[in-house]
Amino acid sequence: MTSHAEPQLPSPSPQSRQPLPLVTRRTALAGALGLGAAALLPSATPARASAAPARARAARAGASAAATPEIFGCGTWGARAASESVVVLAAPPQRIVVHHTATANVTDYSKDRAFALARAIQNYHMDIQGWIDTGQHFTVSRGAYITEGRHRSLTELNAGRHQVRAAHCVGQNTVAIGIENEGTYTSVEPPAKQFAALVALCAHVCQKYGLSPSEIYGHRDFNDTSCPGDRLYAMLPRLRQEVAALLGVPLLDQLWDGDEGWDRWPGPSEFLPARELNRELERSGLWLPRGN
Repeated sequence: MTSHAEPQLPSPSPQSRQPLPLVTRRTALAGALGLGAAALLPSATPARASAAPARARAARAGASAAATPEIFGCGTWGARAASESVVVLAAPPQRIVVHHTATANVTDYSKDRAFALARAIQNYHMDIQGWIDTGQHFTVSRGAYITEGRHRSLTELNAGRHQVRAAHCVGQNTVAIGIENEGTYTSVEPPAKQFAALVALCAHVCQKYGLSPSEIYGHRDFNDTSCPGDRLYAMLPRLRQEVAALLGVPLLDQLWDGDEGWDRWPGPSEFLPARELNRELERSGLWLPRGN
């Protein structure tokens, strides 16, 4: 086994920037959810502002019901125990980072396949990478099944106050929720149902943690990698828009006035070599020698 430390933030030089300022759209969205979008707009009148709390409560209630996807926890898909206790951070996340697994675009959309994928990722991360558990918080299969990655991610998401420290994106593991999407999306788009599941999951994460849909990024925004693939990366504006529509909140890009640049730390380009996935599929009786 080759052992590697989990990819946390390298020590920056004095001249380095922090990955992102601490605030911004999260603070603004909290205001939007608490006071209503009208309170954030210069054109809001006192009458509109006074009606905003009721509208915000209704929007939150609707968003909560609409954006609660089924997520299969670690115990359901047969996860191993983490090799040591996972770290629960005091603060909630500031953003979401979207990935792809860089595996074959198969047409096996079954739940069994999704669970085998989750086990294969965990085995690779623990046995080959030497990490304590699965690196990302959640995974969306090509069949639109959502599985919990690192233990306790689902529990902390449901509570909406803290996040689990992860190992999905160098420099962002203590401030971002990592979501893997099964497949390789360099030249093709994900299946419609998979993308819809990603929208629902991102909306649920934003609703639980008070994040703006504007705070959804791709892995390549932070690390030197092609992840999550050119086609899925090009769909991120649509992802943000659909999440905002599902939650009934505005996109808040216009509130950002600072420099959106940050240092791009080197990071892995994919999380799961084909041989590791095939090994788990064989054990599960699901392996097929072909994929699209």
